Order: sequence, then C-alpha cells, then structure tokens
Amino acid sequence: MTTKKIEPKWLSPKELKAWRSYIVASRRLWDAMEVDLAPHELSMSDYEILVHLSEAPDRAIRMSELAESAMISKSRLSHRMKVMEKAGWVRREACALDKRGQFAIMTEKGWKAIVKAAPDHVSSIRTRFIDHLTAKDQEDLARIFERVSAKMREQFGENCGE
Repeated sequence: MTTKKIEPKWLSPKELKAWRSYIVASRRLWDAMEVDLAPHELSMSDYEILVHLSEAPDRAIRMSELAESAMISKSRLSHRMKVMEKAGWVRREACALDKRGQFAIMTEKGWKAIVKAAPDHVSSIRTRFIDHLTAKDQEDLARIFERVSAKMREQFGENCGE
C-alpha cells in the first residue's frame, strides 16, 4: 500500500513577508539586547532567569518551575545555573521535602546585578522596540502573540520550547 504524500500549503508572498519580517526583527532585537546587556556581563538568558528569581517569593524557585517559566529546557537551565553560580548570582539548594528536587536561589550579588542592569535593559526595550510602535500596534502585537502562544500550549503543552 502506498501512502500519498501531502503537498504543503506554501506561503503566499504576503505570508512569507510577515514571517520573514518577524524572524529578522526578533533575531536582531535579541542580538541587540545581548549587546546592551554585555557591559553588565549578563546574557539575555541570564537576565531572564534573574527576572524570574527576582519575582519569586524569597527570590527562590524550584528548578523545574524556573525552567518552565523561563521556557528553557532543564538541561539548558542546569548549564546556565553553573555559569551563574560561578559568577555568584545564584546558588542551588536541595529541596527538604523532595530530595530529587532543587531550588534556584538568587544571591545578594544576583539581586545587585539585575538592579544595576534593569534600567539599561528597559531603556533598550523602549528605544529598540516600544518607541517604534503606536499604542494600537502594541495592543495588536500583544493580542497576536497571546493567540499564537495559546495555540502552541494547546498543541505542545507548557514546555513546547524545550
């Protein structure tokens, strides 16, 4: 029995332009944010992890929850944590209730690092992204990407970025 190969629904020129514009802009924005955080010796991944820790009660969160909220794989988080521990920004502690689990905890040095970097980071976001959008653009983008994210969660669950 032969299976019939289904022809993909190719992108129209308009669809292709939207997709490529998104890809190019998002990559350039990410790279620019990396450059803007470099003087603080932080990568975007480090900054994102510190943000999640800074927002957690007692600046501590289970590693598995941190991986999910930061949308990175557990192995990538483990690697980043080693680098960040070496820098003195975070530490890990075993979970008293679950010996297999670990907590990621932001240190005072990590708190100082994010407090110092945050004004430059938000300025970068504003000048490189927000200031180029109208209020309507911002609403439209939020609505569009919330819809795309919801569909991805439906299809793949919370860990679709791993």
